Amino acid sequence: MTAEFATVMPAVVLVLACALASVQLAGQQVRLQDAAADAARSLARGDPPGTVAGRVARAVPGAALGSSSSGELVCARLSVRAASPVGAVLGLTLRARSCALAGGL
Repeated sequence: MTAEFATVMPAVVLVLACALASVQLAGQQVRLQDAAADAARSLARGDPPGTVAGRVARAVPGAALGSSSSGELVCARLSVRAASPVGAVLGLTLRARSCALAGGL
């Protein structure tokens, strides 16, 4: 019984570590998407890009902000390197994009 336990335990720990890293990456993606939506609304209202970039940096440290306009829409694109150890080792970059109607409140 001890030999079987010693054989299985590293696999269980590895699966648990992968599950926790996945939850951490999902949480970071949700924060990034929320920050993209806030940035798009702020840019659509006419807030200065520097102010919007500051808000994004506070919400998701290290995130890069890009913006574009298409017709009546103002879009914000964010990207950031994954913060979890697994994501950093794999070199994952998370991205989010959101658009808002220009001049909206």
